[in-house]
Amino acid sequence: MTLHRRIPVPLHRQIPVPLHRRILRADLPYQLLTFALFATVWELYARERGGLLLPTCTETARATVALLGEAELWRALYVSNQALALGFALALALGVPAGILLGRFRRLERYADVYVNILLVTPMAAVIPLLVMSMGVGTASRTVLVTVFSVVMVLVNSRAGVRQVDPSLIEMARSFGAGERQIWARILLPGALPAVMTGVRLGLGRAVTGMVVVELLMVSDGLGGLILKYRGLLKAPLLYGTIVIILVEALLLISVARWGEHKLTRWARTQTAGGVR
Repeated sequence: MTLHRRIPVPLHRQIPVPLHRRILRADLPYQLLTFALFATVWELYARERGGLLLPTCTETARATVALLGEAELWRALYVSNQALALGFALALALGVPAGILLGRFRRLERYADVYVNILLVTPMAAVIPLLVMSMGVGTASRTVLVTVFSVVMVLVNSRAGVRQVDPSLIEMARSFGAGERQIWARILLPGALPAVMTGVRLGLGRAVTGMVVVELLMVSDGLGGLILKYRGLLKAPLLYGTIVIILVEALLLISVARWGEHKLTRWARTQTAGGVR
């Protein structure tokens, strides 16, 4: 008589999760509920206490839709995003290699750490007049400012990613005869990738901030120029609509960065989940 051994099936495959539980576990319903609550409070407060400078939520929504049909908005988006794309690409090209090198070589960090700290504590608004006076008011100065705003987040997180790699893994690899190139390719870079991607996501948010700040303070062009224009004309719905469009763009960019982070670091989340179980 032959006995067949039954292979156990994981519990999550045996019992399907009901639809209402999957909805409750998702983040979107809670985010929509929070937004609905915020919009309701905004609408009621603006109707009761608002005036010329505080439009209601519905007025802002109508102004946002109207702006999307204006050529002036798309020109402003093109001008602003030129500096954003160039500046953030430059921040990645500088911040990721510099952070990885500083995390790997402590002697190099001794010389460069003071400059990293300067980037962390310097108020960026104070740097804007210096850049404008030295580079003018064109795309170059705005690109450099976006880079200065975002590069420090990329650099610091990349450095932290290399530092959090377990040193015993490096020693084990060396005991098996691995060279420096193999250690970089098999241990350091994969181990630092989750922190690097976090720095990319945080740096992207800072890059959007830098893009708008320089246009508001010194260069009246792009999206910042639209904000200044509508503020001067006391067109509050259009002013708020422009800000809403900037926020939506920033959220979309960060969502794309988060999606890329999930795709590239799926193995790290799998290992963490396995350790928890």
